[in-house]
Amino acid sequence: MTEPVQYRPILIACINPDTFPDVALYVKSGPNFVLYKPAERTITQQDLQRLEQNRADTLYIRSEEMPPVASFLEETIGEIMHNETLQPQVKGQILSQVAMNYVMDLFTTPDRLTDVERCRNLVRQLMQFITQHPTAFDSLHAVVEHDYYTFIHSVQVASLSMLVHAEIYQLPLYELEDVGIGGILHDVGMIFIPTTILEKPEALTNFEYTLIKRHAQRGYECLRDLGGFSEISLAAVRFHHERYNGDGYPFNLKGNEIPRTAQITAICDVYSALTSNRPYRSAISKQDALTLMEREGNSIFNPDLMARFKEIIGTKPSEE
Repeated sequence: MTEPVQYRPILIACINPDTFPDVALYVKSGPNFVLYKPAERTITQQDLQRLEQNRADTLYIRSEEMPPVASFLEETIGEIMHNETLQPQVKGQILSQVAMNYVMDLFTTPDRLTDVERCRNLVRQLMQFITQHPTAFDSLHAVVEHDYYTFIHSVQVASLSMLVHAEIYQLPLYELEDVGIGGILHDVGMIFIPTTILEKPEALTNFEYTLIKRHAQRGYECLRDLGGFSEISLAAVRFHHERYNGDGYPFNLKGNEIPRTAQITAICDVYSALTSNRPYRSAISKQDALTLMEREGNSIFNPDLMARFKEIIGTKPSEE
């Protein structure tokens, strides 16, 4: 199981001086975390302006002090989403933070997987945001360091998968929620993989790769045994590493033997990985990722779904 992260990122967009909990905030300088504001001092608008002038978009909170902040943001996210004075870009960043907090909680305290309704409420907020602000979609993809890749990656896959399913299949809302739950939990089996392997900057050994490959089935078994998750969600978790040509895992399924939701989740998973910073390489641009996936992926992805994905994502503008 992964070890708790000592510090958690908090996007500055989430900090309202009038309501934000009084916790110590840190900045990162190289590998070190430096105290920016002690808990006993309330952060001010002037602080936020200085940070903005310095092009800072992220502060950090010690993991043990994150629960009241995460609870505060989660409890107020509905109000934030309905606040017409906030730009969609800011709303997307705050929602991304709330979702990332949720995934971090699962990796540090897996018992919280039993709270299916919490996951469903979060996915519902993501879905509503995507529907209401499709051109602000990129704001959900918070730029965080590769240390936190696993957590924000799950949010990206969920939001991408819901967007693509909505555009192609016009699913009813309850099915889109199940798609989003499968996306946000698709890598939940990684809680059984040591952190040293997940964050290893060098190439994995054959043994380490074998361990990694078990995460899809382990995640499925974990959620199945807990109960409360639909077949749509479970399929995304279990089969998102299957490949259209039969070269995937865990069962070497081929073509339409792979459930439709898992086929789309697989495409979203690879796209998110390519456009994110990783311990062993830097992110590539959206267009380069789409070009690479189209060139290399026609055998491993459903070519029709890949073409539709490129059409949807490649023409999605960013809202200022």
